[in-house]
Amino acid sequence: MAGPRWADMSDSQRAALVTTASVQLALAVSAWTDLARRPASRVNGSKRLWALVIAVNFIGPLAYFRWGRKS
Repeated sequence: MAGPRWADMSDSQRAALVTTASVQLALAVSAWTDLARRPASRVNGSKRLWALVIAVNFIGPLAYFRWGRKS
């Protein structure tokens, strides 16, 4: 049930995959950095839980930026 192999992908498919992965990684690193620097009093809920949530694809970091931080 594995997806297509790297060698079987076209150049445009490879570029799309690398771009998507880069955006996802950048979002996660940004969210984890913000979480690490933000005092616990300015986070909605547990910092440990948000650290785990951030690891979930695009949804985690976006959820953290939307609901995890107090203004």
